[in-house]
Amino acid sequence: MSAVEDLLPGARVAVCQCLAVSASDRVFIITDDETKAIGDALALVAREQGAPVELVTLESCGRRPFSEVPEPLVAALRAFAPTVTFFAAQGRPGEVSFRIRLGHVLRHELRTRHGHMIGITPELMRTGMCADYERVAARTRQVYERVRRARAIRVVHPNGTDFTAHFDPAERSWVPCTGLYHEPGQWGNLPEGEVFTAPISAGGTLVTILLGDYFSHKYGLLDEPVRFTVQDGHVVRVEHPDGELAREVWAYLEGAENGRRVGEFAIGTNEALTALTGNLLQDEKFPGVHVAFGNPYPDLTGANWTSTVHMDVIPGVGVTIWADDELIMDQGAFVLSG
Repeated sequence: MSAVEDLLPGARVAVCQCLAVSASDRVFIITDDETKAIGDALALVAREQGAPVELVTLESCGRRPFSEVPEPLVAALRAFAPTVTFFAAQGRPGEVSFRIRLGHVLRHELRTRHGHMIGITPELMRTGMCADYERVAARTRQVYERVRRARAIRVVHPNGTDFTAHFDPAERSWVPCTGLYHEPGQWGNLPEGEVFTAPISAGGTLVTILLGDYFSHKYGLLDEPVRFTVQDGHVVRVEHPDGELAREVWAYLEGAENGRRVGEFAIGTNEALTALTGNLLQDEKFPGVHVAFGNPYPDLTGANWTSTVHMDVIPGVGVTIWADDELIMDQGAFVLSG
């Protein structure tokens, strides 16, 4: 079996179930040299559906890392006029702002249905991308209905995590990420399964073995956890036995306006996942909680601020969650009914 053939089952879920590609679509795939086999698998399946396909590597558009969307990429997108887009590539330090701006072009200018697969790997194509997304969507909508009016959510874990986020349903919206994106302008990360919003404030301790953005690719699952202390919605201390790692994380957060601010609180809803992989793209969908510092996705959540960085942290497997004092997850298992 070739490398591309091994990826086809997950590619078929992404193309056919998640994005519902048909012969009436035009599919544009953004990939990179490292991830091109996955891009090729997506392209092959899209062509099986009868759709015209264009595939572009980031390296062909200029020298990475990008801080802005490179003009050759914008020109190619506008010329092709896609209805469906995929971003299947690895992240580079400093590229968060590029991906945020690219998302605006895809969602607001071109109105594509978009599958965002930052950091996707063959392992994730064989695991998270082979989930039944009708089931993922059903659980996601159930969690969304429970939390969208919540005022406070507390999460605890035996590793020392004890963190509470506060919300204002009148000011901020929760976003259900079902994995099913069938209408123009809809988008989500793949593999998928979460609900998220931007808190009004937050505080407590987060102890994590996985960091987002380029840290995920660089470090994977950490042998020793990083401890974040949060006060009044901002990180005030980062601790790790490796002082150099702690300084690197602090410099990342401190180096951008609002980088230390809690920008996202999310609950993962993909129950097909059975273990953390060390890849943030999939692991943030694991049933539990993840929190991100930096960009709050203001165009989706209604937050009135922004940032050029976004770093997720995952407290670990087996968290317990209360929403307005109602238990909704007990040691990693949902206890919602209905």
